[in-house]
Amino acid sequence: MVAVVQRPHVAVFCLPLLIAAGVMPMPDPKRRDALIQLEASQQTGGQIVLSDLEKLLDARLYQMKQDEMANAHFPPAMHFFKAKPLIERSPIFSLLQKMPKGGALHVHDLAMGDPEWLVKNVTYRSNCYMCVTDKQAVRFIFSSGQPAPAPNCSAWMLMETLRNKLVNVTDLDNSILANMTLFTDDDPEALYPHQAVVWERFQMNFMAVMGLITYAPVFRDYYYHGLSQFYKDNVMYLEIRALLLQTYELDGSTHDSVWALQTYGDVTKRFISDHPDFFGSRFIFIVHRTMDSAALKGVVKKAIKLQKDFPDLMVGFDLVGRVDDGKPLWYFRDALSLPSQMGVTLPYFFHAGETNLEGTDVDQNLLDAILFNTSRIGHGFALTRHPLARELSRKRGVAVEVCPISNQVLKLVDDLRNHPAATLMSQNHPMVISSDDPAMFGSSGLSYDFYEAFVGFGGNRSNLGTLKQLAINSILYSALKPELQNKALDAWERKWDTFVSENAFQKPNCVYGNFICAYPNMLPWKKLFNSAAVL
Repeated sequence: MVAVVQRPHVAVFCLPLLIAAGVMPMPDPKRRDALIQLEASQQTGGQIVLSDLEKLLDARLYQMKQDEMANAHFPPAMHFFKAKPLIERSPIFSLLQKMPKGGALHVHDLAMGDPEWLVKNVTYRSNCYMCVTDKQAVRFIFSSGQPAPAPNCSAWMLMETLRNKLVNVTDLDNSILANMTLFTDDDPEALYPHQAVVWERFQMNFMAVMGLITYAPVFRDYYYHGLSQFYKDNVMYLEIRALLLQTYELDGSTHDSVWALQTYGDVTKRFISDHPDFFGSRFIFIVHRTMDSAALKGVVKKAIKLQKDFPDLMVGFDLVGRVDDGKPLWYFRDALSLPSQMGVTLPYFFHAGETNLEGTDVDQNLLDAILFNTSRIGHGFALTRHPLARELSRKRGVAVEVCPISNQVLKLVDDLRNHPAATLMSQNHPMVISSDDPAMFGSSGLSYDFYEAFVGFGGNRSNLGTLKQLAINSILYSALKPELQNKALDAWERKWDTFVSENAFQKPNCVYGNFICAYPNMLPWKKLFNSAAVL
């Protein structure tokens, strides 16, 4: 049988000739403008109607972005470790730090605080011991006496004794700090040439901090410190992926997951007492995706009980770890089906699509996550390659937790202008911005990731409405019950109005009437800046 080839209609080939010959009229400029506006309305925040004050602030932002994009060294096009000092000098970043960002919905418990605080504060505490592994990584433990030898590690050294032997402890502290974060002043592309290398170092970082953070007094202090980091960055609510690891006391006695969750609740209450405008935290219980299915059944049952016993703290369950190295969600289908078989609800918040390997078993995690009714999708980097999963997540309101810096540092994408979330943002796909493991990446809070999303993903089109919608999304797609969402939105809106009013009435860096630095239809400039004194 001869295949039939569908050929384009002859008019397609003749179209340029017809236009050149004057047969076909040029498109109506008004219709073109209407199409541009229609397309812009379909992006994240495109339906938001800005107030006059918001339009003034939006014009400032637009000008700032023009200056930023004209810079020869454009931060989103660079590795974050190189871009960080440029970002910190950016007026956009300064504004984003002041902006109330709502909630951070994808943050890990062992990487939410400042690693320098661990070095300068925690390792200087009494009874802190360190050993060095055969891979030149560090481990820590607190003990009232000489700890038992650890496998593949040197003899334990008391930090106080070690520092007393040194003339200059700065090099030691810097070396310890380098073991707790991926951030480096060296060339990151050379240091981490591919994903296997950066993920191995990433996992070693977690091992370095674990012995410190799981010491019960530090466990409390580190969590409070982590909340302070986000609160300082104008984040009012967190949903934290928590391993709920066994913690220990100085005498070697231990506490279980119940104690960890109770302690998180107690510290959260204390933080709210100290900061009444902080809305609180919820926790997503996590385990590593390398375990076998039989073991996961016991973990899922444990998660069900924890949620039943702590309904105001524990909101769901997730599997974590490098997706490409772990088992796919479908492997765990029997364990993950237990809640429905038991007639109970255990919300899932699955990491899925954190890969650029198309067509593998783990690449199917996106569809499987949706089949298991995931409440949100962690990362979802591969979502644009799965049109059905993308459509289903849109229809069901399953938001993607986008973590720009994490995706770049862990080598899924080099230039953040090419991040798949740029496409999702242009289509107003359900989305929130979060920071994943800021302590490991040299960032903090949410402002760095908001900068990368706003300037890198959004290009010239993203505006104040985009930022506003992303902040609102962080509450609408949270695990808070509807009545608490409404309360949180009211509290956030008050902060937002204050932010706008405090930042809208600042003199622009262009003269009135020069619309290079403002949108052409910015009539509020004429209404609100009609005083020569203001201008």
